[in-house]
Amino acid sequence: MTHARAIETLQGAIAARDAQLTTTQTQVATLERTLDESQRELKEARYDNDLLKLKVEDLLRRLYGASSEKLAKGQLDLLGDAPELEDVPDDEATHETPPEKRRKARGGRKPLPKDLPRERVVHEVPEEERACACCGETMEPFAEDVTEELEYVPAKLFVKEHVRPKYACKACQEGVKQAPLPPRPIEKGRPGPGLLAQVLVSKYVDHLPLYRQSRIFDRFGIDLARSTLCDWVAVCVEELEPIVSELRRTVLASRVVQADETPITVLQHHDKKKRSQGWLWVYRGKDGETVFDFRPTRARDGPREFLENYGGYLQRDGYQGYGGLSPEIVPVGCWAHARRKFHEAKASSPDEAGHALALIGKLYAIERNAKDLAPKDRAARRHAEATPVLDAFVVRLDAWQQDALPKSPLGQAVSYAKAQWSTLVRYVEDGDLAIDNNAIERSIRGVAIGRKNWLFAGSYEGAKRAAVLYSLIESCKAAGVEPFAYFRDVLERTTTATARELTPRAWKEAREEAAAARENE
Repeated sequence: MTHARAIETLQGAIAARDAQLTTTQTQVATLERTLDESQRELKEARYDNDLLKLKVEDLLRRLYGASSEKLAKGQLDLLGDAPELEDVPDDEATHETPPEKRRKARGGRKPLPKDLPRERVVHEVPEEERACACCGETMEPFAEDVTEELEYVPAKLFVKEHVRPKYACKACQEGVKQAPLPPRPIEKGRPGPGLLAQVLVSKYVDHLPLYRQSRIFDRFGIDLARSTLCDWVAVCVEELEPIVSELRRTVLASRVVQADETPITVLQHHDKKKRSQGWLWVYRGKDGETVFDFRPTRARDGPREFLENYGGYLQRDGYQGYGGLSPEIVPVGCWAHARRKFHEAKASSPDEAGHALALIGKLYAIERNAKDLAPKDRAARRHAEATPVLDAFVVRLDAWQQDALPKSPLGQAVSYAKAQWSTLVRYVEDGDLAIDNNAIERSIRGVAIGRKNWLFAGSYEGAKRAAVLYSLIESCKAAGVEPFAYFRDVLERTTTATARELTPRAWKEAREEAAAARENE
């Protein structure tokens, strides 16, 4: 009996020890889970902290650092077998401009243009001082020194009187005749085409808001209220809209179209407290014709409606709003956008980002060397030289994607390039395609600078008017046309010439043909 009791006591002790061991194991497992959780939270906290540091560094760089994305000389040496190349152009520059042409000329000042009017002011030696100190004879002029001074006269306002004599028969005093008024931009209005052109160019080229222009006119003694200037702009846009419609037809007829968008603040019912963000969508044809299309949102309805009947190449960034377009549209990526993301990753991943930038630099170097070739030959050069670089690049992207954290700058740059890869390599197949859409980004630059001055559009109608005028101004720049001369002439001819004749490129060609004809007479 005592032996059995001892066994029971021993079994109880073993059971208690087993229970205690189980409890201890449970506690250890709980502590291990807690430790793993704490380590994971610490890792996430460190990761978030690193991201915040990178954001702070990025903001400081944007505020105080250089905006250029040029590679430092020797950066391409990261590739080992890369030939020595010039600096890669930054994101704001075009790959078509050689570096040597972008350097500023050194030594001496540029001469003043010979076609500028010159006013000759002669500073004579006083007559009593012209006697020779040696013999007393009167000195004669034999040469002269000319010192040029660039002077400025404020703009001149004048009244142009259209005089129309009336003719009648003295005998019967019937049948009065009078010459009709010539076409005028604003019927029964006071402004002439030159004044209207100045108002348009001052605001949409020189970014001078209408209220500032009103103050400038006031200094000349002319009372022109801002509301009056605004009405003038509205009337001008109404006359110019058919030309923009013709530009749109030309853009949609191009086999290559570049697209981008930029925000603009719009007031609702001219109420400064009620603001919304609208968007100017921009489309540029192969020859440079550019059309701005205002939309109240950034939804894909904008490009879908504008490009509804388009079929061809569409070069754009990776914004998803360009998805779901017509199957006739072939998307083309932009290497400038891909490069910018790797440039932003340089601070956190200098080796990987530097290697990526060096590879992209080789692609741009190939473009510079092929810029003067015919499209067919350019495509062949790209296929022979750019394809091996692209093949090496995609291998590096696969390797970096395995190690880079998805939310890190490098991870985002790699993800963007991988997602856009099929569109990024498409430029190789056609010599008419550009490696990036920097051309259209330069077209948007005027809006970006302007909105820092005029701040907002007073209404949706005002934003649509801005789109019309920016379309003509940027198309003028692409055609090499001076905007003031263009508006000054076209505003007189909108009722006597067709819209096709008044597009900036057609306008320039007509003037060149007329000048050539005068020279041959």
